[in-house]
Amino acid sequence: MRKSLLLAAAAAAVMALGAGPAMAKKQLVIVVKGLDNPFFEAIHQGCEKWNKENASSEYECFYTGPASTSDEAGEAQIVQDMLSKPDTVAMAISPSNAPLIAQTIKSANPSIPIMTLDADLSKEDAALRKTYLGTDNYLMGHKIGEYIKKAKPNGGKICTIEGNPAADNILRRAQGMRDALSGKDGLAALAGEGGWTEVAGCPVFTNDDGAKGVQAMTDILAANPDLDAFGIMGGWPLFGAPQPYRDLFKPMADKIASNAFVIGAADTIGDEVAIARDGLVTALVGQRPFEMGYKAPSVMIDLVGGKPVADPVFTGLDECTKDTVDTCIQK
Repeated sequence: MRKSLLLAAAAAAVMALGAGPAMAKKQLVIVVKGLDNPFFEAIHQGCEKWNKENASSEYECFYTGPASTSDEAGEAQIVQDMLSKPDTVAMAISPSNAPLIAQTIKSANPSIPIMTLDADLSKEDAALRKTYLGTDNYLMGHKIGEYIKKAKPNGGKICTIEGNPAADNILRRAQGMRDALSGKDGLAALAGEGGWTEVAGCPVFTNDDGAKGVQAMTDILAANPDLDAFGIMGGWPLFGAPQPYRDLFKPMADKIASNAFVIGAADTIGDEVAIARDGLVTALVGQRPFEMGYKAPSVMIDLVGGKPVADPVFTGLDECTKDTVDTCIQK
């Protein structure tokens, strides 16, 4: 009897050991530009909602990224490390530096499907990924330009606030804004087209740093007292440094209200909608990061299964002004 019990226990132990690896979930990895940005935390929350709703799935959404959005090399290293793990079966990347991430993918030569999320690779590297899921960034920038142009139809002097100079999504937004303002396509800078001129020292690249963005705008205003507008291609100064932003523009609230000074900005997260309610920004054109994080696992599973997936897969936009702040965000 004792011998049979011992044999049964041993058999159970072997079965348990054998079941361990089989029970490990296949990882659908999301790599973002940085964990210090509330925009990407919204993507994280979407990923976690998918996990909660699909607790019995063989797949798991795994969210990661470097500590700081300015750590381009750190993001590339994480991509490389995660691609080397046997349980990574698909990856969605938001490239901070599109050429660097493209080179990382080429070097790794992965057999698993790669997609981009929020930010895309450049057109010449698009074949490295199966699809892009996120905002139509050109359309987003174009809408920001339309709001600025509507407020000041005769044009003026403008400064563009951008993030990383190699971030494809931000560059596309800036191009969309310039095209909307000038009525022409593909201008690298505005020099009177459509009545708009970009002042010296602009665009300003802030590496997604909110405080740096506010300081840059402070300096630009001091150097250009006749400036008419800011086009902010990411919401970093508003959601990353909301109080300094308020301190800078509260004295200009009447000018903003009368469209004597115009600010068009991206995103609707953090304090941004409250800032719009306070009348300290003319218009916000917001993305839907939660939706990106929630949809990404399902898209990756389709790619793993060899199912056809559209390219691109666009999420929508929310447009907010002082008059629409209570109804502008998709519920």
